[in-house]
Amino acid sequence: MKMKAIFYGLIAAAVLLMYGLCPAAAQESRKFKVLVVFSYDDVFQWDKDIQEGVESALGKTCEVKYFYIDTYRKPEGGEQKAKEASELYQEYKPDGVIAADDAAQKLFVVPYLKDKVKTPVMFCGVNDEPSAYGYPASNVSGILERLHFKETLAFVQQLIPSVKTFGSMMQESLSGKMLLRQLEDEKDVYTAKFSGFKTVKTIKDVIAVTEEFKSYDTILIASMAGIIGDDGKTLTEKEVDKTVIRTFGKPVVGYNQHHVKYGAICAVAQSGQEQGRTSAEMLLKAMQGTPVSQIPITRNHNGKRMINVTVMKELGIKARPIVLQGAELVKTE
Repeated sequence: MKMKAIFYGLIAAAVLLMYGLCPAAAQESRKFKVLVVFSYDDVFQWDKDIQEGVESALGKTCEVKYFYIDTYRKPEGGEQKAKEASELYQEYKPDGVIAADDAAQKLFVVPYLKDKVKTPVMFCGVNDEPSAYGYPASNVSGILERLHFKETLAFVQQLIPSVKTFGSMMQESLSGKMLLRQLEDEKDVYTAKFSGFKTVKTIKDVIAVTEEFKSYDTILIASMAGIIGDDGKTLTEKEVDKTVIRTFGKPVVGYNQHHVKYGAICAVAQSGQEQGRTSAEMLLKAMQGTPVSQIPITRNHNGKRMINVTVMKELGIKARPIVLQGAELVKTE
């Protein structure tokens, strides 16, 4: 009886030590709760890529809940959806938050979380300058998104040396404004002349702008999520990209891997997985006790060279072996 009492006493002491005297150990023994707020929607490929990156970093240590503001398909409802995200935050009480792309910063983080709560927040996919949102803040840091336009234009010229001019179009949105800003800021270092930019809302706009751009050597396809079809319904990005490619009749380039899979000839593609993984790793540090002030804002660096071999074959392009070296070769979906 005496030995049994000692045994149970030791167990009780261990439990007390774990949960009473060592709260840090108890904290590590449970999964962190993380809320991820996307600017767009659950069928948008970019958001899927970010989610994949987040889960690669947090899948084993965190319980993750996702929310979509859906500003591409329903831009007029952005503020209401952001309010719903705030209500979910209050109900869920996450240990950390990830906010993806610019709309989530403007509509959700800045009005509801920045310098207002102690919960660490990491952004990703932000195209604007961080100072536009007052970042870094007491509880906010993250990873910026900078697109590999210069590298993509140089890459397509290795495949097609005759490319000297390009135009670009994008769905009318906050991200479109940020994309144009980067193009304008960098145009003097491009090896092809930046000759025109248009924002579009409907498939009729897309076709009209593509016809207008036929005097250029190539089109840089940007995000086409949220474009409205002739029947008033939202088209998929794949449908819109293929319309541009078919109407233009010449090679187009992109900046995401799905652009190349949909029929762009090439891209130095940015990685949504890199954005999601990096912001998640930064958030994990913060949740484990590192002050947000010690987690500096960073930016993406990885670019993946991709070539669509289906398009190359259709156009009769034969690339030098050195151009193909290290590039990922894909076929049109």
